[in-house]
Amino acid sequence: MLGRIVEVSNNKRHLSMYRGFMLVHSTGEDRQEVGRVALDDMSALIANAHGLSYTNNLLVALAERGVPMVLCAANHNVVGMLWPAEGHHQQAHRIEAQIACSLPTRKRLWAAIVKAKLLNQAAVLAATGAPDAPLRQLARQVKSGDPENAEAQGARKYWGLLMGPLFRRDQQADGVNALLNYGYTVLRAATARAVVAAGLHPSLGLHHSHDNNAMRLVDDVMEPFRPVIDWTVWQLQSQGPCVVNADTKRALVQSLYQDLKADAGTTPVLVAVQKLATSLAQVMVGERDKLELPHPGVPQRHTEPDDE
Repeated sequence: MLGRIVEVSNNKRHLSMYRGFMLVHSTGEDRQEVGRVALDDMSALIANAHGLSYTNNLLVALAERGVPMVLCAANHNVVGMLWPAEGHHQQAHRIEAQIACSLPTRKRLWAAIVKAKLLNQAAVLAATGAPDAPLRQLARQVKSGDPENAEAQGARKYWGLLMGPLFRRDQQADGVNALLNYGYTVLRAATARAVVAAGLHPSLGLHHSHDNNAMRLVDDVMEPFRPVIDWTVWQLQSQGPCVVNADTKRALVQSLYQDLKADAGTTPVLVAVQKLATSLAQVMVGERDKLELPHPGVPQRHTEPDDE
């Protein structure tokens, strides 16, 4: 069963734990329970409101289950994340292998990630009716380590083709940018859980290297899946005004439960993220040669057996 990504976005809430549930109470004179979620059903907790308080018991219970807690600031940008100190029975072995990973191997892995991202961006463009040849051409030119920065070249072409020539990606802006921020926040939380569950250290990246970024590997691993969010945001903006509200948040979260195709078959995006993180750990310790990346394409609605 896929875990639930839970967001607390209403102000003045108190979060606690009781008999395996996270309880949400209102604060003030009329304190009352407004919701509860089974801890074992949670994949990530996103704190996206003012005046929240938490019990230490809840934070410990989340960490024991490998559930990251994401702290958001203005415009839905991530400013912090709590994750467990232990995530896999081979964690020490895998982190040692991660530290010892050679530069040529890191470059080869990063090139595979960049190529997958560009091909998925091309698939999104094709699905919207925009020209996809520029991104496919760049994907064919990616070399080990991406020395020509095809990823950045692709971004410059991609956003104009997807959102129009006047669009600029700005994390502080509203509208489409705010929707992208929120979607990437949800994806980042899910990826952080996958990285830790795979026994890897989130700060030891393949390519991302900014000193202030404690989630460099998380940002590496999530790159091929960013187009999933882009596709959902494009669909939302084509339907009406771009506003971050309960409906658009729900659509962005649900996009991670849709299906992508891969060599092993069709799988939800969240599972594909976990498979990529696990395959990365296996490459690090010499158990396999290639990453398990999704096939290029836009996600499709997840079909349960009951739907057939």
